[in-house]
Amino acid sequence: MKLKTTLVLVAVFAALLALVLYFDSKGEKTKAAEEKTNTLIDLAAADVRKVALSRGLEAIVLERDGAGPWRLTSPLEAPADDSEVTAFVGSLTPLRIERVVEKVAGDPAAYEIPKTEVSLWVKDKDEPVRLLVGMENPLDKSLFAKRADDPRLVLLASTLKPSLEKTVFDFRLKDVFKFAAEEVKRIRVRAKDVAWTARREETGWKLESPVAALAAKGSLDSLLEALAGLKAKSFVTEEKTAAVLGSYGLAKPDYEVALSLPGADREIVFALGMRGEAQYATTSLSTKVVSFEGPLLADLDRKVDEIREKKVADLYAWDAKSVLVRRDGLEIVAVKEKVGEEEKWLLDPATKAEADRTKVEDFVRRIEGLEAAAFVDAPGPLAGYGLDPGTEIRIKTRDYQDKEKEIVLFVGREDAASKQVAVKAAGLEYLFLVDAAFLADLPQGKNAWQAEAPKTAEGQTDKK
Repeated sequence: MKLKTTLVLVAVFAALLALVLYFDSKGEKTKAAEEKTNTLIDLAAADVRKVALSRGLEAIVLERDGAGPWRLTSPLEAPADDSEVTAFVGSLTPLRIERVVEKVAGDPAAYEIPKTEVSLWVKDKDEPVRLLVGMENPLDKSLFAKRADDPRLVLLASTLKPSLEKTVFDFRLKDVFKFAAEEVKRIRVRAKDVAWTARREETGWKLESPVAALAAKGSLDSLLEALAGLKAKSFVTEEKTAAVLGSYGLAKPDYEVALSLPGADREIVFALGMRGEAQYATTSLSTKVVSFEGPLLADLDRKVDEIREKKVADLYAWDAKSVLVRRDGLEIVAVKEKVGEEEKWLLDPATKAEADRTKVEDFVRRIEGLEAAAFVDAPGPLAGYGLDPGTEIRIKTRDYQDKEKEIVLFVGREDAASKQVAVKAAGLEYLFLVDAAFLADLPQGKNAWQAEAPKTAEGQTDKK
């Protein structure tokens, strides 16, 4: 009896399951059919190889081989902005129908079709898919449209309109002077009241003229990125001539930047200038003159002292492993070591005499943040600045890549008139002038960094 009941229940369950699966499958098919019915264009965007956007007599044609890049082929030959073209194609496929107005279009011209036409060619197909778009629906700004090979007259979402209004300039690649900034090994800049050259070294940029000095970390890289990414606001001409260069102030430009790329065996010379409020640019490798916007010319106007490295010491305080200060016969040293599970600063690693962590690290951070207010490029005898040799500071660091480095500084005496003190960094011929208030941060005695003895509770002593 029990077995028979079980078999009946299994049979009922199987029947119900089959019924559910049948209707579920039917529902999925119905949903897929409805989705297809509600889609006017259903192509794989990656398969599109050519696009034509026509408005009256104007036609913009974009093409690519395989996966790209896109290029303009009409009304002119030029590289295209891949992201713009990809977004444009993406707005068209898949293309959903908002509403079917007529199952068989009677008079498309009554809806101004075709006011705009878009043709999409996909790989392995000779004939394009043609979308014909007309006027706006005055009720909700949706667009009347039909596909050339589809009898229906439909409405498309108003969000398609900005894509259909794109111009040649919208589709065109605008950073036409692009180069590999990291390949530049030398820069020469001439502006109205500025002239300097710099070379790239393993540790960063160094100025060569008018002074031999470190360049501010990141400043020249930022300038190169601005040049490499300079975008056209408009294309003034495709073929520059002497007359065109003269018209836009580029025959004898106010700004000139020469970049040496020895790895590519070439030099790029930028010519930049202004006419009124407009800024113009071209290069020795380009036939184009463009207008552009942005602060690039202001950056090129910066005086040499503005692009010099003002940081006295190139270090990160958390990388410090040892600190030494030697002055007036006093020598104080702190070393960071692991004691048990904790890193501590020790004044005497042999006896494990502990330093005051806060005082040592505050001092290292003070050195890290020390910046020049001015420079002395031809200091002459160093004794005149109290650098004979003055206070000596040595900080050893080890970074996350386990690279070790030692920062060596010599600090002079205060100039009473300027309230500044000269600092010399080992390896540099010039001096940094810093605020003399820094002298108060130097340790004043042998016990300056010594850790305080632990305090005992009131009424207790530390005697055993």
